[in-house]
Formats: sequence, C-alpha cells, structure tokens
Amino acid sequence: MIDLSLSGSRLLAVLLKEFIQMKRDRITFAMMLGVPIMQLLLFGFAINSDPKGLPSALLDMDGGHYARAIATAMETSGYFRFRQRPASLAEAEHLIASGEVVFLVTIPSDLGARVDRGDEPSILVDADATDPAAASGALGALSTVARDALTREKGEAAEMDAQMRKQLSIVVHRRYNPEGVSQYNIVPGLLGVILQMTMVMMTAMGLTRETERGTMENLLAMPATPMEIMLGKVLPFLGVGGVQVVVVLVAAKALFGVPFVGSLLLLLATVLTFVLSLVLMGYFISTFARTQMQAMQLTFFFFLPSLMLSGFMFPFSGMPGWAQTIGECFPLTHFLRIVRAVMLKGAETPAIAWEWSMLVVFILLYAGIALTRFRRTLD
Repeated sequence: MIDLSLSGSRLLAVLLKEFIQMKRDRITFAMMLGVPIMQLLLFGFAINSDPKGLPSALLDMDGGHYARAIATAMETSGYFRFRQRPASLAEAEHLIASGEVVFLVTIPSDLGARVDRGDEPSILVDADATDPAAASGALGALSTVARDALTREKGEAAEMDAQMRKQLSIVVHRRYNPEGVSQYNIVPGLLGVILQMTMVMMTAMGLTRETERGTMENLLAMPATPMEIMLGKVLPFLGVGGVQVVVVLVAAKALFGVPFVGSLLLLLATVLTFVLSLVLMGYFISTFARTQMQAMQLTFFFFLPSLMLSGFMFPFSGMPGWAQTIGECFPLTHFLRIVRAVMLKGAETPAIAWEWSMLVVFILLYAGIALTRFRRTLD
C-alpha cells in the first residue's frame, strides 16, 4: 500500500537537497537564467521582419539633379543605404553577384533629358532575391518613393502629380529567384541548420558519454597524443555529415526543385570545412560538460542564437548592427552565404573566399581551445 502521508520536515529536507544540487550544477543554473534573457533580447531587439537600411549600390550614369533627388529619397525612406557607388557596370555586377549589396540601382544617362522632354524616364533596380523576405518591403515602397521624389524635383503643380507618377518607369529585376520562391532560400539553408544541430550535439554528447561511463580512462591510458585522440573522435562524424549532405541535396532537387547552378565540387569542399568546424565545436563543448545533459544544454545555448542571428529565419541585413556583429561569430552565418551563393548564383571560389576563410578560422579556433582544455587525467 502506498504511503500518502506528508511530513513538512521531510519535504523541506528534500527541497533543500534539490536546491543545493541545483546550485552545484552551475551549467544548468546558468541555462535557466540565460535562455529566457537571450530569447527576450533576440526576439525583442534583433529580429525584424521588415528590414531597413539594406546595403545597396548606386550606378548613376546621369549625374543630374533628378538622379540625386531620387537617390536621396530612396535613402530617406530608410530601406536603402547606398554604401557603394560603382564606377562601371562590371563593378556593379560584381557587387550584387558577391552578395555585398542587396540592391543595384542603375540610373541611365538620359534620365534628366527624358524628364525635361516629357518622355517616360526609367530606372533599373536589380534585387538579390535569394532571400525574398529581405527585398519585398523595400521593393514595395520603391515606386512611391522614387516617383514622389521626381514630382517634387520637377516642381509641377499638384494637379500634375498623377501624370508625373505615370511618367517614371521602374524596371525591377529579381536576380537568382525571380519567382520569389521561399523554398529556394530555405531548403539550402536547412543543409547548414541540420548539420549544425546534429554534428555539434552528437559530438559533444558522444565524448561526454565517455566520461560518464568511465571509458575515458581507457583513452587516457593509451599512448596517444591529445591531437590523435581528438581526430580519432571527430573524423567518424564527418562520414555521418556526408550522408546528411547527400540526403538534403537530393531532396532539395527532387522534392523542391531548387536550382543548382554552381559547382558541386566547390560546394562539397565548403561543406567539409563547415562540418569539421561543427564537430570541433562539439569537442570544445565536451571539455566543459561533465554529463550528457550538460552537453545537450550547452549545445542548445549555442544553437539558438546561431539559428536566430545567422540569416536563416530572419533577414540578416535587417538586424541591428550589434546583432549582425554577434551573428558573424557563428559558422552557420558564413556557410549560409556560401551554400546560397553556390547553389543559386553559381558563385565561384573568389566570390566566397572570405566566407570560406572564416570557416577555416573557426576550425583553428575551436581545435586550439579544445586541445588546450583537454585533460590527460580525470581529476
């Protein structure tokens, strides 16, 4: 028969024991406080579904006051930030192809002359539509902003506003994803998210399991260097990551019809670099965790901000500067740029060299810290 009696003193003793144990488990206690605070900061300040201040390039071949008025109005709207003013069409094409800018605004050399003659002037706007959500708000406001600016600069009477609105033609080219299909942006990004979620957690928990079960003593007794032990533990996970890559790429093409216009060999090389950085991150986490639960908690603490600030769920360019700075510290951020550039833009090595080099930096950083923290003894 179950004893349902309740003693206040015994209950208090159990409660005190649990609080003391919770206090000793510093990682769990930090997670209880850190995760809610992190979520509040990310969702309250960093996430923006209507991004503004998007990096843009202005190729002004007219140079007149009408062109300046249109450019000023676009920047005043808050959506466009002309960080680059290329001197040639080739330079402008490189900026949008490399992902340095989201928009390329081209003002033809005859804009002012056509406005003065009463002809229909036009401007060309090339938008990087690999992330449709990032460009939709700006493109929606573009027509009104540019036409109102031209009307004010023209100085016509109010009754001429409707006529002037019809006189400016804005030609929009949605590059790399003209139909605005969201799967073209999400599915390639899922490759990085799936790899990160599984590789970091599997590696961290796998090594922590060795400590929990006492088999770490066998590893420490072996005549192997810390580097040899680390490589022996992380390299098998590269094979697991390879299987996941094949599954995601085949599904992306067969189920979702995601275009693949770049080099498969280049993509696989960058994926290998990314996976190696992830398993080393998992190894790094395992040097802090003492139980598998702690390893899972630390993995989640790394995964959540990486997912939010990498540009996978929300447009990266729409986040405030401090959030973008933090986002640059995650391998997923750089890998998403690589996989989307290779698959959707057909980017070659020079275009992704910087992002690829950052993944190499993460490998060296995680490996160095993990080897430094590696313990040859269990005390």
